[in-house]
Amino acid sequence: MSIQVDPMYDADEVEADLELIQLVTFSIGEEEFGVNILQVQEIIRTMEITKVPRAPAFVEGVINLRGKVIPIVDMRSRFGLRAKEHDKYTRIIVIEIDMIIVGFVVDAVSEVLRLPANAVQPPPPVVAGMDADYIDGVGKLDERLLILLDLNSLLDSDEKEALTGV
Repeated sequence: MSIQVDPMYDADEVEADLELIQLVTFSIGEEEFGVNILQVQEIIRTMEITKVPRAPAFVEGVINLRGKVIPIVDMRSRFGLRAKEHDKYTRIIVIEIDMIIVGFVVDAVSEVLRLPANAVQPPPPVVAGMDADYIDGVGKLDERLLILLDLNSLLDSDEKEALTGV
């Protein structure tokens, strides 16, 4: 059985229509973000975060997760937002970046969803500057806009190196 394609459509467009990106969505402040689910190892409730003397400013501290010491980065401070007390919705998203396991504190994890690849647009020029190198694109889902993050670019090489010493 073959699929009939309207000759007005490009075959690559049809394939892109069928391609889905699976995302974990979360909020920081008023904004909603998404990251590729393949980058996420696990999502955990907040736990006691131990402060580390002389740790880089972007590191909130470390946690002990099943015997592994994991540095924790507060996404609010990373994005220049004011600090907020952790509450029952606060979560830590544990990911691996360049062989380093790190946890990112977010205000709340929303859901796991599938987004058609053609619903993702490049970041607008306003946010495509040097400070937004970690933005992969903007996803449109109904009336929602999701800022898609490239977690590998969220920390620069010096920051990644600093994490290994925490």
